Amino acid sequence: MPADLPPLPDDATLLALLDAAALANGIPVDPAWRPEVLANFRAVANAARAFLPFPLEDESEPAPVFRA
Repeated sequence: MPADLPPLPDDATLLALLDAAALANGIPVDPAWRPEVLANFRAVANAARAFLPFPLEDESEPAPVFRA
């Protein structure tokens, strides 16, 4: 990975994101599920880092959706 990538968010930041997203969407989160949601947020943040080095032009379009 390139050295100029932003650092991964810490747990406090991810928990703040969880709380804000749940509040904004009116979704109650059982406290017992917070560790699992936090682990999912960490996994998503790690996966996103693989794509950060690839710049996208303003004209970039999403791939078409094909349905059978």
